[in-house]
Amino acid sequence: QVQLVESGGGLVQPGGSLRLSCAASGRAVSSENVQWYRQAPGKGRQLVAVIGHLGTTLYGDSVKGRSTISRDNATNTVHLQINNLKPEDTDIYYCRLHMYWSKGTQVTVAT
Repeated sequence: QVQLVESGGGLVQPGGSLRLSCAASGRAVSSENVQWYRQAPGKGRQLVAVIGHLGTTLYGDSVKGRSTISRDNATNTVHLQINNLKPEDTDIYYCRLHMYWSKGTQVTVAT
């Protein structure tokens, strides 16, 4: 059974940075595509970033140029770093591996 456990969300000031982590069990992230999504209340989930099993990365327009997705094979964890955070980055962030989703972590960007 696959489990995805997130950490790193919280309250951040505009212009700040945060790093979200998604620790996986049951499958190796090194051999899978792992995605991060975000969701605002009442809206659908929006793709934020992807890291492929070969290490290729893709970013959504909302974070392109200020975000980095990376993978730590030793800890079976995928990280999402977002810099220069904006109030509009306030959302619940999820990671996904195949059909499995994390529970989500709230990111709030405010003074």
